[in-house]
This record gives sequence, structure tokens and C-alpha cells, in this order.
Amino acid sequence: MNSELPKALVLLKGRPMIKYLLDSIRSAGVDSRPLIVVSPDNKEIISRELKEYEVDYAIQDCPLGTGHAVSCAENFLASETKKVLVLYGDHPFFKAESIKKFAALDPETLAMMTVKLPDFSDWRHNFYHWGRIIRDENGRIIKITEFKDANETEKEISEVNPAVMGFNKEWLFENLKKINNDNKSEEYYLTDLVKIAFDQGAEIGSVSVEPQEAMGVNSREELEIAEGLLK
Repeated sequence: MNSELPKALVLLKGRPMIKYLLDSIRSAGVDSRPLIVVSPDNKEIISRELKEYEVDYAIQDCPLGTGHAVSCAENFLASETKKVLVLYGDHPFFKAESIKKFAALDPETLAMMTVKLPDFSDWRHNFYHWGRIIRDENGRIIKITEFKDANETEKEISEVNPAVMGFNKEWLFENLKKINNDNKSEEYYLTDLVKIAFDQGAEIGSVSVEPQEAMGVNSREELEIAEGLLK
């Protein structure tokens, strides 16, 4: 991002990106006190910037991937929590209605948001390096293949994964222990839980959202595109 700020605090039309997301979460009424996973180096600056929000923080000591980040949150969740919804601080456009609709799902294992694109042209090329949603012949989601690990055929799939996932809490933390970092990034992918759920015979729920709503920001170029869409 060519910025000294943590990515979630990079300004989008004068406001840190994560504030747009937190506003939607608050408006959706799904969690009165969200939990934010941060690195040790970023906790102070992020907590200072978000002082007007009621949030808690969990520390991810090493950047070992999304699966590892979620595992760092386990001990900070209330014991009565039944469902866990995972969102990302660099996704500023999710609407409160979509978050509320997604949180209303009650998965046996997990559910996920998906984005179906007509193609990867124009501003939609931002989605090209996202993970691909792999379905079987009956249309059931069977796994997610991250772009770095995808073959050429899989890269042609235009249904992509914004990585927003909802879980049965008990199932989530029991199965997070089963994922490994045997991939090109040597990270623990949260999305590996999709295949685990499918192999267990579980039905994986999904909610489709519009591409613009699901767009993330990972570069200065994508930030410019996001600012144009925000108009």
C-alpha cells in the first residue's frame, strides 16, 4: 500500500477503511462488541484510531495466515458464543443488510459468502487473484483453491471467495487444528475448512453478494478504484 499505516487504517475518502466495515457491523446489530485480530506492532495505533468503537483485541504474534489469525481469537470469545463470523478490515463496502442476512444463517459447520463475476475485465480485475470456489457436478461447494495454488483451469472460474465465513463455534475450533500449511505461501488457510466440512458430509451454506460490495483493497491502484466506486 506504500503506507506506514496498517492496511486497515489506510484512508478511503478521508476515513480508515476498517471504520466503514465497523459501521456496517454496528448497524447490522449482529455483535455489540466485535473482536479484532491485530499484530503486536499494530495494536496501539489501531486501538487509538478506533477509540470511539466498542471492540476488543486479540493478538496474532506471527503472520501465519487467516486460519492462524482466527485461532488466536478463540480464548477471547464469550463462552456462550454459538456462531463466529469472520470479516476483514480491508473490505469496506459490505452493507449492514448483507452482514445481517449472513449472520442469520445457522450452519452445522460453516457458511460462506460468494461473488459471481461476469468476467475479470475493467475494475473487476481486482478479483482475479482471489481464491476460486470449486463446486461438484451437483453445484455443491467442495473446496476453495487459493489463486497461488490454482491450476490454469481453476483460474478460469469466475466465482470467487471474498473469504467472509460464518461458523458453528464448536466445530470451528475443533477443526482448525486439522489444517496445515502445505501450500506455496506456507500459511494456514481458513478456507481449507471448506474441504474438511465437505469431506465430513456437511452441507455448506452460501450467500451471494454483488462484486462491488465484496471488493477488498490490497494496493494503491485498488484504493483508487474503491474511491471511484464510493462516489
